[in-house]
Parts: sequence; C-alpha cells; structure tokens
Amino acid sequence: MIGITNGAFIALIALGYTLVYGIIELINFAHGDLFMLGTFVCLSTLTLLGFGTEVGVAGTPWLALLLAMIAAMIFCGVLNVLAERIAYRPLRRAPRLAPLISAIGVSFIFVNIGLYWQGPTPRRFPDLLPQYDFMSQLFGLSTLVRFTFKDLFVLSLAIPLMLGLAWVIRSTRIGKAMRAVAQDTEMSLQMGIDVDRVIAFTFLLGGVLAGAASLMYGLYNNNTVFTLGFTAGLKAFTAAVLGGIGNVTGAALGGFVLGLLSALTVTYAGGQWENVGVFSLLVIILVFKPTGLLGQQVGEKA
Repeated sequence: MIGITNGAFIALIALGYTLVYGIIELINFAHGDLFMLGTFVCLSTLTLLGFGTEVGVAGTPWLALLLAMIAAMIFCGVLNVLAERIAYRPLRRAPRLAPLISAIGVSFIFVNIGLYWQGPTPRRFPDLLPQYDFMSQLFGLSTLVRFTFKDLFVLSLAIPLMLGLAWVIRSTRIGKAMRAVAQDTEMSLQMGIDVDRVIAFTFLLGGVLAGAASLMYGLYNNNTVFTLGFTAGLKAFTAAVLGGIGNVTGAALGGFVLGLLSALTVTYAGGQWENVGVFSLLVIILVFKPTGLLGQQVGEKA
C-alpha cells in the first residue's frame, strides 16, 4: 500500500504542474518548493496549537489537523497566486525561456524562505495518527501486505480532492473557462472571458492541492526538510510528463504509476535503485509515446 499512498502525494503535486502547463504552457519549477513550505505551515500550526513533537497526545486531534490543513491550503494557494501575479504574468508574452527562468528564480526564493524558517536540519512532525494496521489486526496478513490507518487517512483525503478537481473543471463555469483558455487564449478573450482571472484561479487550485498534500505527507512520513521540494517536485513533474503534461487525468494516473513503481523497485532491488527504475520507465514511455500515457499531440497555442 505504500506505493499507492506515495502515489497519491505525487499525484496531488503533479496536478499543480499539469494545470499550469495546460493553461499557459509554463513548467512551474517552484511548485515542489511551494509544497515544502506547506509542510512548514502545517508543522508551525500544529506547534502553535500545542501539538509539538515533544508533547504526548492521547488521541487524534482532528480539529487541529483540519485547521493545519486549511492553513496550508490557504497559504500555498495565496502564495502561488502572488507568484503568478508578480513573477509570471509580466512575462506572459515574453520568449518562453524568460518565464521558465523566472520559475527557477521563484523556486530558489521559496527554498531560502524554508531554510530561514525552519533551518537546515530535518524537522520531525508530531505522530498524531493511530498506529493501526487493518490487515494484521483483522486478517493476520502483516507479512504479506500492510494497510495502516495512515494509508486510509491519505487516500480518504486525496481521492475526494482529485474527484473534486475533476468536477470543478468539467461542471463549473470557471472550469469551462479554464478549458477554453487552455484551448485558445485569444479566442477566449474575444468571447469575454477574463483570462487573467482564470489563470490566477488555476494557480490557486494548484496551490490548494499542494497545501493539502503537505499535511498528508507530514503526518504519513513524520518529517520535513527545506530540500524536500526538489525531490517531491522532480517526481511530481515526472508523473505529469508520464501521464501526459496538461492532462489532469494523466497526471493522477502518472502519480500512482510512479508511486507503485518506486515501491516495487525499493522492495526488489533496493532503495539505491529507486530513481533508476522511475526514470528508466519515463525514458521508455517518452521514446515510444512522447505525449505520455494519456496525452495527445496538439499544435502550439497562439
């Protein structure tokens, strides 16, 4: 189950990459570091509420977890919108290399904010979820497969968030506007769609998903560090490309495939081969299907 659970983290972050690319064809390299800052927000919020790592807790403080997740979602969403407004929007009609370099610059800014905020050493999350393995307790299968309360917690949050995102894109007015802007920006402007508002909302959605993923990651792995964004972002970007960059369903699928492949590689070949297995699959997929698993070949936007 660890492969599916890690796949859920990767998928939620990958959705932020693919949403932004689908709208403005920008690879937002700062997105992984935004996720890292979200874990710091969760940790700080839980500490302020009295649930630090040194404090014993006799139960799961669900209200505190909810407040921490909401705080991270708001923080990441607003910060992502500000990054779009300040760093990306002025360069929207510039050569494509300019916003790409700008995204790398924003990534470095986020990393240094995290470094100043929590320092260079890894920080431990409080262990607030029950240590309960359903398979061993109910079926006596602990040596074969594990499905813990932590796995249930992550999947019960991640899957509804993905389904909610799909509903927003397919069934709401702003979602229809997002699809229109992704297809043809100039025509959308002529039809009266506020393109700037749609793009800002897209960045908001990506940030909100990253904020939610940050709480799940922290509670599942019980640690965070300022360099977390690089590895998480790289895997999420790989998942987005694997599924088909710009395709929401493909990003989710790519995340779960990547999570399962990583777990299988670690189990049968060792942790040192994890990235080798992941990126070997990526190379194979891109050689035989450059658009990814669910991507389609389309012309460049005007």
